[in-house]
Amino acid sequence: MNSKSSSPPDAATLAWVALLILAVLIYALGLGGQYNPSNGDELVYTHIARLTAASGNWLPLVSDLDHMRNTKPPLLFWQAMVAGDWGRNWNLAALRLPSLIYTLLLAAAVAWSTWRISGSTRSACIAACLYLAFFSSYRYGRSYLTSAPESFWLGLPMFWLLWQRGRSDARSARPTPAAPLDWLIHIVFGLALGLGLAYKSFALIAPAAATLWCAQLLSAPRPNWRALLQTTLKVGLSATLALGVFALWFVLDPNPAAVWQEFVIGENAGKLSNAQGYWHTALWGGGFSIWAQLLAYVQNAGLLALVVLGWMLLGLRTRFHWADNTQSAQRVILLTWLAVWLIVFTLPSQRSARYLIPAMPALAILLALEWQRIARIWFLLSLLLCGVLIGGLGRIAWAAHELGIGSGLELSLTLFAVAAGLLLVLAGTFKPAWTRACSLAASLAVFACFSLSTAPLNGADGLYGHEVMAQLRQARVAVPNGFNGQFERFEFLLPGNRFIAYDSDERASVGATASDLQRLLAGHDAVIWLQSNPQELTPACTPACRVLGSRWEVKGRHQSGEINWSNVWYPQHWLFRREWLLANADAAR
Repeated sequence: MNSKSSSPPDAATLAWVALLILAVLIYALGLGGQYNPSNGDELVYTHIARLTAASGNWLPLVSDLDHMRNTKPPLLFWQAMVAGDWGRNWNLAALRLPSLIYTLLLAAAVAWSTWRISGSTRSACIAACLYLAFFSSYRYGRSYLTSAPESFWLGLPMFWLLWQRGRSDARSARPTPAAPLDWLIHIVFGLALGLGLAYKSFALIAPAAATLWCAQLLSAPRPNWRALLQTTLKVGLSATLALGVFALWFVLDPNPAAVWQEFVIGENAGKLSNAQGYWHTALWGGGFSIWAQLLAYVQNAGLLALVVLGWMLLGLRTRFHWADNTQSAQRVILLTWLAVWLIVFTLPSQRSARYLIPAMPALAILLALEWQRIARIWFLLSLLLCGVLIGGLGRIAWAAHELGIGSGLELSLTLFAVAAGLLLVLAGTFKPAWTRACSLAASLAVFACFSLSTAPLNGADGLYGHEVMAQLRQARVAVPNGFNGQFERFEFLLPGNRFIAYDSDERASVGATASDLQRLLAGHDAVIWLQSNPQELTPACTPACRVLGSRWEVKGRHQSGEINWSNVWYPQHWLFRREWLLANADAAR
């Protein structure tokens, strides 16, 4: 390991510290926003957590969705139940806060590990900023999903191993018989891995344990048969304890047979089979093929995807130059972390880049260590991509304001962030010494611009006011539902009512009619109805129905040809639409 310097940090290091602080603030910005990037299943998990909390019991899990009850282990739902105070503080910001805390803890662990390896505060800040600039971290690390908690607990043993191998005497120490402390450490590993499994799935023990086993052996100073046996036994103990922690679900749940059938068989074993045939999907399955999975780390990096490609090419050219590097043991651990997770998740028939998110901390550290050696062209391409997206977000904010969404102050803040982001792009393009730093800062600026451009929709223009909600009390409200559990969003928009979902996508594809709306109004106390085109200024049922309230909504799913080159510059034509809350005109006022 490099020696640590006691000299005060220079201006460049202070700038990186400031960028890291800014990144943390960007992650906290708009945490409770209804349009934050996330997985579509976020609302499914929220639905299960809400109903389980309403039951007053920790178990069994409760859901109104067919075949979607035991979809994840209970720790995920218990986290939401506690964060939401068992329904008394049920809002998206509270539910997402634990994920944000886990993500920031991971960024801190990435920074600390990088500092231990390089001895550089600047490199440590770069690594943390890189981890936060990955789109996978932003999308899955601040929403109510499992990636941040599972990544933290499954990564703890690896962070410890990086520290242990980085001690000054690690390379010269002789292998010793397994001491009681070694076994105690692996017991702690088992508990940490078990918590990770209890957030996601018992199946994750395969990549987690395999990574820990391979990394310990490959980074050992003098590997031999004795070390192989000891490592196997200790990692085996950790894996057994982890599975034991997960198995508590079967002990505590009053219906373990349902857990087995719905989670083990339905949610996990089903991913090992495919109706089209394993090899057909593996070789020609498009986004689910092995070839697509090989680019999973590139995909998870998002705006830094091209930088990751540049790092990969650099690694191919210098793969034999690490033998005399004092950081070789730590690099072996990091590369093993990436490789094992990638190999394991090319095997199931269902493949996804998000399955490799728990290994993204290793990628951030490796990129930071090779930061200055990655060719500048990759950062320039990343800057270009950031510039296009920042400009597009600025145009969307302007178009929203033209529709009357948001205040002048909100638009000004967004345009200020857009201008700052574009200045970063220009500075990085024309000043070579700033290119790398500006590419990372511009990636974070995209996130800031996104949060600011959607902020008005989290205010009066995108929500129903208290006077509107006061007109409904325990009402039966028909609501549009275009994806699993999407009706759950109305628990945050119109709380205190009963929602009955209807298929909005099907109606959009065949064309919703006034008769469809009348049938819904006849069978419910109120109906949520979506504007079908920009020319529809009032709902089709008027004057036979009353408009109780309205709000602006972002259209997330589009029909083929709805967006084209002729209208791409006019997002007000395809991105925003009105949502009306309607009731029969003759209903009691």
